[in-house]
Amino acid sequence: MNRLSRLLASAFIVLVPLSSARAAMPEAATALFEAKTVAARDSALSTLEAAAPKDPASAYAAGAGEFFTALELLASGLHRHGFESPRSFMLPLMRLPVPDNPNPEPLTYEQFRAILVAFRDRLEKSAATLGSVPADADIGMVIDLTHVGIDLNEDGTIAPDESMAAIMASLSRGGSAPDVAAPALTFRFDRADGFWLQGYAEFLMAQADFWLAHDFRSTFDGSFHMLFPRAKLPLQDSLVPPSDDMGSSIFSSEWRIADFISLVHLVNWPVVEPERRQAARRHLLEMIRLSREDWKAIRAETDNDREWLPGPQQKGENPLTGLEVGEEQVAAWLATLTMAEDLLEGRVLLPHFRITGKGINMKRFFDEPKPFDLVLSITGPGIAPYLESGKILSSDDFDQIQRQFGGGGFLTFALWFN
Repeated sequence: MNRLSRLLASAFIVLVPLSSARAAMPEAATALFEAKTVAARDSALSTLEAAAPKDPASAYAAGAGEFFTALELLASGLHRHGFESPRSFMLPLMRLPVPDNPNPEPLTYEQFRAILVAFRDRLEKSAATLGSVPADADIGMVIDLTHVGIDLNEDGTIAPDESMAAIMASLSRGGSAPDVAAPALTFRFDRADGFWLQGYAEFLMAQADFWLAHDFRSTFDGSFHMLFPRAKLPLQDSLVPPSDDMGSSIFSSEWRIADFISLVHLVNWPVVEPERRQAARRHLLEMIRLSREDWKAIRAETDNDREWLPGPQQKGENPLTGLEVGEEQVAAWLATLTMAEDLLEGRVLLPHFRITGKGINMKRFFDEPKPFDLVLSITGPGIAPYLESGKILSSDDFDQIQRQFGGGGFLTFALWFN
């Protein structure tokens, strides 16, 4: 398993901090994260949510449980309609290793939007619950991630091959469905990790809100049979190979490539909910704020106990990523956050490869939404309305930061650091 694959797994199936270090772990938290059925998990989560306003440990566990159930809402919706992962960076919300469904239900554009709305709204609930935990709460809980999971196939159980550890191992193999139980993977999650998880909730909400801000029906009708080949989408009968050919090279290569090209070509989306595109920028800014809080808390830690995200003072490799963190990486990451914030606030402009003297105002891109055309944004016409004169981010600015992560390590650290 290479480092990037392991980080891709951890970046999407974001894992969880859980409870109070000195106070006893709430019984409902134990029940939540050891549950073998959805019913038992949901019952424990309801108990924790009721206790959350008066108990930081319960709020912490509840926020984590709400994050898990957001992932489950997405996974179950995809499974119901026979989703097949494209294993592509272009569709980061679509990388869950959903098991095969031999009898999928038909899927409409409206139903797919509803799946995204449910996922996004549960993430918002998780972020709010995690945000209610005091910043100085004494949190610490040892969790084996083979015991924490979600119901991927809608059978009402949480099996060993549906654990977070198994899902991450599956993602590292390219997104195929879990097929074996994963080895023990234990961390001690603390208050800093709560900021980390809350930040990832904001990151995923930004992605969902960007999609939902637009009418992407043409993309759905013209290419989503690539993702849901047996869900009765408009072009299934014309473009999806017969069942007997689904494992052939046509399906696995040419068929997939052709529909991916169609998908890119069809990303020409009118704006239908402009407030969601504006919200996407706010979510990204909140993610940046939470990352700063995370590193402030990490740097203040004096222990060194099975850290999910260790600081420079906490030596030893993270068993999932195989990485150690030095002061140089932390300083460079904080500089990256400032750079990203400056872009999102319009204080610095994003360069475009074919345009000199002007850059893209990303604040206006989100706050003054116009139809989003992916191809025309790449070639230039699509971003022309957002071009301005001003300070433009240079490649030297980014290269100076990237050098602190060594070679091609920036993406790996970024996915892990959040």
